[in-house]
Amino acid sequence: MTETWLVEPSGPLRGDITVRGSKNAVTKHMVAAMLGDGPSVIRNAPDVGDVEITKAMLESVGFGVTRDDDELTIEPGAEVRPKVPEAFTGLNRIPILMLGPLLHLAGEAFVPLVGGDPIGRRPVDFHVDALQAMGAEITYGPAGLTAKASKLHGARVTLPYPSVGATETVLLSAVLAEGTTVLRNAATEPEVVELALFLQRMGAHIELSPDRRMVIEGVPSLKAASTRLAGDRLEAFSYLVAGLITGGEVRVHGCPQDRLVTAITTLARMGARFDITDEWITASAPDGLKPAAVHTDTHPGFMTDWQQPLMVLFTQADGMSVLHETVFENRLVYVPALQKMGCEIEVFKNCLGGPACRFHDGNSGHSAVIRGGSKLHGAEVTLPDVRAGFSAVLAAAVADRPSTLHGVHHIERGYHRPFEQFASLGLHLQRA
Repeated sequence: MTETWLVEPSGPLRGDITVRGSKNAVTKHMVAAMLGDGPSVIRNAPDVGDVEITKAMLESVGFGVTRDDDELTIEPGAEVRPKVPEAFTGLNRIPILMLGPLLHLAGEAFVPLVGGDPIGRRPVDFHVDALQAMGAEITYGPAGLTAKASKLHGARVTLPYPSVGATETVLLSAVLAEGTTVLRNAATEPEVVELALFLQRMGAHIELSPDRRMVIEGVPSLKAASTRLAGDRLEAFSYLVAGLITGGEVRVHGCPQDRLVTAITTLARMGARFDITDEWITASAPDGLKPAAVHTDTHPGFMTDWQQPLMVLFTQADGMSVLHETVFENRLVYVPALQKMGCEIEVFKNCLGGPACRFHDGNSGHSAVIRGGSKLHGAEVTLPDVRAGFSAVLAAAVADRPSTLHGVHHIERGYHRPFEQFASLGLHLQRA
C-alpha cells in the first residue's frame, strides 16, 4: 500500500457515500468474540487497517478470523496462546483490551505496549486499576504488561474520567467475572453501548443505569453471537463536511441520525441546511457558513474526533471561530500541517470557547482560534494521525493548487476505502 496521495482541487464534491461500521466499534467486537463458545459474526465491518492488525493479533493467540466482503467471523481455536507478540507493540490500542478476555481463557496474559495516534497521554492506568480491583495481578515490564488471575471477581470501580477504553476493559472483563461489578463514571458513547449490546446478545447480564453507571453480573459462560454494526458517525460527519467545505453536497447513507444529533445542530448553527430521512442525511450551505465556538466533550457532547474536519471547515466560514479540546490534551498536533496549507490557526493553552477543563493549568495547547475566509494553498505535508489525515485532504480539496500528502496509511487505517470514496465524489487524486 502506497503512503502518498497527490490531491488536485476539483471543485464541489457531490455524490453518495455509504458508511460501514466504525474502526472504534469493529475491533472491540472482535475482542468480545474471543469470549464466545463458537464462531461469532460481525457484519458491516469496514475495510480498514485496524481490522487487519486486530485480526493478526487474534490469530497470534489462537483464534481463527475470516473475512467475506463486509462480514467477519471469529472462531475459537484448539488452544489459547495467552501472549500477544511484541511485534504488535505500538500499532493500536487493542492489546490492553485483550487482557481481561485472555485472563478468563488462560488465567494469564502478556500484552505489548499500546499505541495509536499521537494525540496526547492515554495511560493504561485506568485499565490496570480496574483489573487489579477485580483480582488480577499485573506487572509492568519494558515490553508490556504481564497479568495473572485464577479467577476475576466482581468489584466496585469508579473511573477518574469517563474513558471509552477503560469502560470497554471493564465490560470485557466483568461479563465472566464471579459476582457483580458496578462501574461508575462510565463512558456512554454509542460505540460503548453497541459493545454492551453485543455482549448481552452473547448472554452477558449488563444493566445501563443513570448517571454513567453500569452494573454487570458475571455469568459462567458466553455463547457465540452475530450482529450488524451501525454506521460510523465519525466517517459520516467527515463526508458531510467534505461537501460543505467545497460548496457541494454529499449524501451520506448508513449512519443513523441519532448518532449525529450534536454534529447536525453544530453545523446547522453555522448555516448548513439538512435533509434527513431514515436512509440518508445530506447537508448544503447555499448561503455560506458562519463562525462558531465549539468545545469537545464526552458523549453526548461534540466528540473529539469531529473537531479535525470542523477545524478546516472553520477556515472557510465568514468570521473568527474558536475550538476548545477537552478530551485529549495534544489533539491539536495536526495544526502545523494545516497551517502549512494556509489555514490561519492560533493555538492557546487557555480554555477558550467553553468552561475551564482538566487541562486548564497545564502546558498543552488545547484551544484554537481560527480565522475564516483563509485562502488555502497546495503543499507537501506529512499526516500525523487518522482524523488529521482526512482533514488535510479536505484542505487540499479547496486549495489553489495540488498537494502532496504523505502518511496516508493513517487515513486508510481508520476510514473505509477513502481513496475510492473521495474519487467517487469527484476529487482528483492519485497514488504516488
